[in-house]
Amino acid sequence: MDNPLPTIGMIYAYLAWVLVVGPTYMRDRKPMQLTNTLFYYNLFQVALSAYMFYEHLMAGWARGYSWTCEPVDFSDGPLSRRMFNLCYVYYLSKLSEFADTIFFVLRKKKSQISWLHLYHHSLTPIEAWILTKFLAGGNATLPNIINNFVHTLMYFYYLLSSMGPRYQKYLWWKKYMTEVQIAQFIICIAHAINALMTDCAFPRFITYLLLLNASIFFVMFMNFYVENYRKAKAKVVAVKSAPELEKNNNNLDDLIERRDSKKVQ
Repeated sequence: MDNPLPTIGMIYAYLAWVLVVGPTYMRDRKPMQLTNTLFYYNLFQVALSAYMFYEHLMAGWARGYSWTCEPVDFSDGPLSRRMFNLCYVYYLSKLSEFADTIFFVLRKKKSQISWLHLYHHSLTPIEAWILTKFLAGGNATLPNIINNFVHTLMYFYYLLSSMGPRYQKYLWWKKYMTEVQIAQFIICIAHAINALMTDCAFPRFITYLLLLNASIFFVMFMNFYVENYRKAKAKVVAVKSAPELEKNNNNLDDLIERRDSKKVQ
């Protein structure tokens, strides 16, 4: 944790593998199934995310942290030490999530590797490093606890998805997962704005960065939501309406034809 170069190096290696090395390796190979691997990986991530959510509560957010303004506790007390250790685990968890994209490459799920996906997985490790190195606690950990809650749900969804077709009927809530993620960024934006508008003893520069990051993610996730759910819903409505529209047009044609026949008589 002395300097960010190892983390930056791992991010570059990750991008090189998922964008160049991995696709080249898989070009002439069949997609890997990875059924058991995905099951245990997602189970691990569910357990890890739930553990970190609990630890965030026990290390501060359920132990007197202010939900409006909480400075970093730099003392060597048990709770501040517990929060520091948790921030380090959070940092490691972000590195472990590189596996999400690696599995997409090995399964040839290219459509899943979006700009949003790469941006998220590349940025969060360096953010977590900065947090652990300089600000292990306080306001900066609110996005983390919310993220842990969301990831517990998200990886549980992936866990069910990895268990085969018979569990597909339990996956109806994917759309709502995206809505929960959007709500996450709205909360983070509001929290950062509140910290800037009050006399909060937390670095304003970091607060601005948190606000910027949450705003970027909000825009990107909203765009994803509109593209994948709103427009898709509009297409479904259009398809369902087409037969009814055709029926109405046919009825109108019949009325016109009857009117014209009466005029001829």
